[in-house]
Amino acid sequence: MTIRCKTAAVAAAMTLWGFAPAFAEVKDYEFQLVQNEAKKGEATIAVRLLNKKTGKTVPDAVISAKRIDMAPDGMAEMATKIEQMSSTEPGVYRFKANLSMEGRWQLSLGAKVQGETGTVESRLVIKATP
Repeated sequence: MTIRCKTAAVAAAMTLWGFAPAFAEVKDYEFQLVQNEAKKGEATIAVRLLNKKTGKTVPDAVISAKRIDMAPDGMAEMATKIEQMSSTEPGVYRFKANLSMEGRWQLSLGAKVQGETGTVESRLVIKATP
């Protein structure tokens, strides 16, 4: 049996046993803001987690880190609490935060995607408006 045949046989056996080979890596995923602006005050911020290779959203990721602060405006110490909310749209993750002043807020996220090793990390900038 040639190496090529052995490789194909192993891949077929893995598929039959429920072990699908992973073709993506954490660098193949990214968060995107649903909207780039939010009103100052209590705000709901929605982000999509996308597989860049397929263009599809990724449901059921586990958000492992979240922070929001005004680092883009030179005030990283100006942070506020952020709370994850439930979402009815697969692959869209919602957060509630009090954007206490107008300006640019940086949303920092970390997520674990099922079947992948490593953490998807992202920093997104949302603008708080009057």
